[in-house]
Amino acid sequence: MLEIQQLGMSFGGVHALSGVSLAVEPGRIYGLIGPNGAGKSTAINAITGTIVPSAGRILWHGRDVSRWPQHRRARSGLARTFQNLALFHKLSVRENVTCGAIHAHDDAGLRAAVDAALDDFGLAEVADEPVNVLSLGTRKRVEMARATVAKPKLLLLDEPAAGLTGSEITEFSTRMREFRNRGGAVLLVEHDMSLVMSLCEHLFVLDFGKLIAAGTPIEVRANPAVQAAYFGAGDDADH
Repeated sequence: MLEIQQLGMSFGGVHALSGVSLAVEPGRIYGLIGPNGAGKSTAINAITGTIVPSAGRILWHGRDVSRWPQHRRARSGLARTFQNLALFHKLSVRENVTCGAIHAHDDAGLRAAVDAALDDFGLAEVADEPVNVLSLGTRKRVEMARATVAKPKLLLLDEPAAGLTGSEITEFSTRMREFRNRGGAVLLVEHDMSLVMSLCEHLFVLDFGKLIAAGTPIEVRANPAVQAAYFGAGDDADH
């Protein structure tokens, strides 16, 4: 459903991405990993239209969307969360989730869709609370509900597990598998390697803006270039 061809992104003289090519198929969970500064968030931003790439193409179901604005990509089935929560903090949980559904539902279906998303993520009891009074884990569930309320085809998640408790990470994994089982795809940027290795079926590894490896978690973990660039020396892959 998604194909990235020779994607490049430069900021002045800094090449945040260089010649990155990858493909995402429906019904699978992918991980995009690499050390800090490898270009992971830049790739997510380019795919979703937050930034316009300097080179290469982004194909979505065979159509070149490289210059499409963010709202058009969202309407076509691309949804995302952010590394730093991008919620409207003075609005209620329900209002935040509604923002993700407006483009996909008529008035009759809007409330039903929002109610379903609130139920799916266990947010019905706090639906009328402003998000700025909620815990980090609950706010992350709000952002996930907003991202999924319009039933996207691909979820791009930027460090969704950061700051979550063990039980919250388990719950997150369950919801992502449910999303995959319904035919959706997930592209996950995450530093929690235990989560990545247990949840993702295929990994892409970036280092200094270049794709240095791709494959199953077992294949990637055994790759010497990945061990040197990301995991470091020794058996530190789970840390």
